[in-house]
Amino acid sequence: MSVQWFPGHMNKARREIENVMTQVDIVIEVLDARIPDSSQNPMLSQLRGDVPVLRLLNKKDLADPERVEAWLSHWQEQESITAKPFSTLDKQDLASVKHWVAKLVPHRGSAEKPIRAMIAGIPNVGKSSLMNALLGRRVAKVGDEPAVTKAQQKLKVSPGFVLLDTPGILWPKIENPKASYRLAVTGAVRDTAIDYQDVASVGLEFFIEHYPSYIITRYKFKKALGSVDQVLSTIGEKRGALRSGGVIDMHKAAEVFLHDVRSGAIGTYVMETPAMIMEEERQVEIVKAEKEAKRQARLAAAVPQRQQRQNRTERTQDIPLDSQKK
Repeated sequence: MSVQWFPGHMNKARREIENVMTQVDIVIEVLDARIPDSSQNPMLSQLRGDVPVLRLLNKKDLADPERVEAWLSHWQEQESITAKPFSTLDKQDLASVKHWVAKLVPHRGSAEKPIRAMIAGIPNVGKSSLMNALLGRRVAKVGDEPAVTKAQQKLKVSPGFVLLDTPGILWPKIENPKASYRLAVTGAVRDTAIDYQDVASVGLEFFIEHYPSYIITRYKFKKALGSVDQVLSTIGEKRGALRSGGVIDMHKAAEVFLHDVRSGAIGTYVMETPAMIMEEERQVEIVKAEKEAKRQARLAAAVPQRQQRQNRTERTQDIPLDSQKK
């Protein structure tokens, strides 16, 4: 099962991006450093074509630096794409953006020919915060929930640098169910579109396997971690997520855990590695191939049935009308 969320304004945003891409010199794709691959929009890669891209792995202060570095190396080796760990709270990072962009678009940058950069990315990765920080003033609405920006804005950073903001867009169908849950765990999907306990369970499963010490330290476990449900129940008990009669409120416990994960209170982490994504993509292709094989089999089985119906119809039509009445 996948978490899906594609509001109507996102479909409109896709068309707007496609229309304006011919006027863009570079795409600044803002990613969530905690989910470097899952926070990419494959639709954006298709829309930009040959337009160069600078990937900013935002929220680096919340991410596991070793895994971030693994992604930077992977992209450089496999795709020759420039990517940088980034934080809108880091003044040095902000000062470096113009330099990174200028290196990728050396033929523009004057007042007569300013660099036209599109800021793009999925919801809640920090696009508006980046724009406000680069401009040094609040021009884009910032929120702690996805899809705050819903219209394009064109803004002048300097005489040689112009920014074009776009609404955050996911894509109509998220094929990798694991990626869809990572998006939900980190907050890229609006909370009204998810089941808290379901998403928290997936997140806990990941942390128990990859960062168990975070769970033990944050929630002061004094014994070995048990199953996902046991851990979530213990979190609820320790954080006072109780209903009348002392019954643990699992929904509230899930809220507590997801808040800690999203805020960074639980610790720095990255929920995916290049090797993990390659295996998941392989599994997705296997599932797609199996579905296509079943579809073809159904179509093949339907052909004789259609032929039989057609033959019966033809035989009926060949019988003289008088004989049919008898």
